[in-house]
Amino acid sequence: MNPYRKRFDAGVAFPFECVYRDTKTAQNELPDHIHDWYELVYLYSGKGTFFIDQTIYSAVAGDIFLIPGNTIHRSFPDPDNPKTATALFFSPTLVHSAPLGEPFTFLRCFEQAKRTKTYKLRATENEKRQLEALIDAIHAEERNRLPGSRQAVLLHLQHILLMLSRSAYAPESPQPATAAAPGWMTSILTYIDEHPGDALGLSELARLASVTPAHFSRVFKKLTGMNVTEYVTTKRIIRAKELLIETEDSIADIAGRCGFESVPHFHRMFKKLTGMTPAHYKKNG
Repeated sequence: MNPYRKRFDAGVAFPFECVYRDTKTAQNELPDHIHDWYELVYLYSGKGTFFIDQTIYSAVAGDIFLIPGNTIHRSFPDPDNPKTATALFFSPTLVHSAPLGEPFTFLRCFEQAKRTKTYKLRATENEKRQLEALIDAIHAEERNRLPGSRQAVLLHLQHILLMLSRSAYAPESPQPATAAAPGWMTSILTYIDEHPGDALGLSELARLASVTPAHFSRVFKKLTGMNVTEYVTTKRIIRAKELLIETEDSIADIAGRCGFESVPHFHRMFKKLTGMTPAHYKKNG
């Protein structure tokens, strides 16, 4: 199974989508996916697990998941008690605003989630009420389409992001619980992130984890939903995208630094996952 890349049209006038109070079962849950837009998920009921970047999280009612763009993630619903959740998808360009004399951005909660690799928040009762009311208001605006509905949706979204940046990441906020995963899995996921240019095949990673390749493959697939090759390739492409935007390195240099055996192979895999060539991405990123 190839990683599923949820497609969003970057050229739309209002880059926002709301999937409202959707119940996911194992049969209709999206496979592993990665997209450029940011994603906020709020759970109303049910339970399951989320795999986000390097971590497996338990998921129950009242949990909030913050998923920055270009982050590998997958949801695993409980077969007996599937999750009902709302997902908000938006381009980061939508909430960028001019500075008002203070160092604040509406993406602060996502930026901190990425920096600390902590993508799960636990809402207080007051935050649940506020968040559910704001989501309901967004849904009503999208349904009624009154004049100014897009502006209203943007204001409600900004209110949500402001609330999460203020409250959910307060210093006293406890660290969220994660689902059970063997220690070697956490170490291997970190190693893949930090060494994209190394040999990262199944046999090499199993040797580093001190387990058999068969056991490694079985546990890796169960916990992440992806096989080793799919996961490593996707991680390498994510790193390549960062280097294309952040550096002036040549495409050949970036391909080598990210572990691709040749520039043509890098081109094929980059276009397969992103829908564009590395050169086009660099020009338009």
